Amino acid sequence: MIAGRPPSGAPGGGRIDAVSVIIPHYGDPKHATALLGQLRAQRGAPQLELIVVDDHSPETFPDAEGITVVRRAVNGGFGSAVNSAAAAARHPYLLVLNSDLDIDEGFVGDLCRAAGPWQPAVCAPMLVSFDGATQWAGRRFPRTRHYFIEWLTPLARWRPRLHEAVGHDTRCVAGATVTVDWLVGAALLIPSASFREVGGFDEGFFMNVEEVDLQRRLGERGVPAVFLGDVRVRHEGGGSSDSARRLRWLVQSRLRYARKWGERPALLSLALRAASVINLVSNTVRRMLGRDTAPVATLRRELAAISSREPAA
Repeated sequence: MIAGRPPSGAPGGGRIDAVSVIIPHYGDPKHATALLGQLRAQRGAPQLELIVVDDHSPETFPDAEGITVVRRAVNGGFGSAVNSAAAAARHPYLLVLNSDLDIDEGFVGDLCRAAGPWQPAVCAPMLVSFDGATQWAGRRFPRTRHYFIEWLTPLARWRPRLHEAVGHDTRCVAGATVTVDWLVGAALLIPSASFREVGGFDEGFFMNVEEVDLQRRLGERGVPAVFLGDVRVRHEGGGSSDSARRLRWLVQSRLRYARKWGERPALLSLALRAASVINLVSNTVRRMLGRDTAPVATLRRELAAISSREPAA
């Protein structure tokens, strides 16, 4: 299935001959090291420049032959790290990869061949967890209703039936090629020139939503986001920081996005608070039924994330 058609007359006949691979690093170097080993073993890939950006990690990434290591003096988050690496990149395409990916030996070549006819475009493969479940790499631009439904913990058991309700683009399945609103940032192929023309990632987003903002700005310049379902990559997911910080970063990034793109942040904040009250009632009932829940502590954690005034970084 193809939704939309690639542009005619793509430069170079749709060939992607050289790519700068960017891997942000923070935490244990073993993940980035393993991914670099897989990148060195690629077959049928274009010329690759391998860049690791150490985002002032407590465990520094070691120097390695054939690898450019960009070392940041402060921890600025995902967007800042990628921007620093992109400034050092030499090739016409950037391939931004999370360090917790597991790729096959033909991944980069397959991705570039599938993406070539669409250029200039942001392209991404199908993301699956290690158990094979899709992570819905293609998404709809976020709306308050998406976040409200996602915040409601009583609906957790129904999430497999609520993909569109939380913003997942359910056209993005194996074998499909679909133009979408935005693509999850775990694996993104981006034309370097387009990335630089819009100023790269907005570094005001510390973690989460920065890729939505970038692709919205690129889309306004005629650079689409394209899901390539014939290419697949395994993604572990998770994070190196504690859950309370991750929740705060997530919510504050969503509120920043709402302010930036006219989505009424006050309404989003109100919707999340209302959902938190519903969660409190649900958790209280579950506790009365003998479930291991902490209704008040959970409410406090959620409200703290919504009302945080700390800088995202």
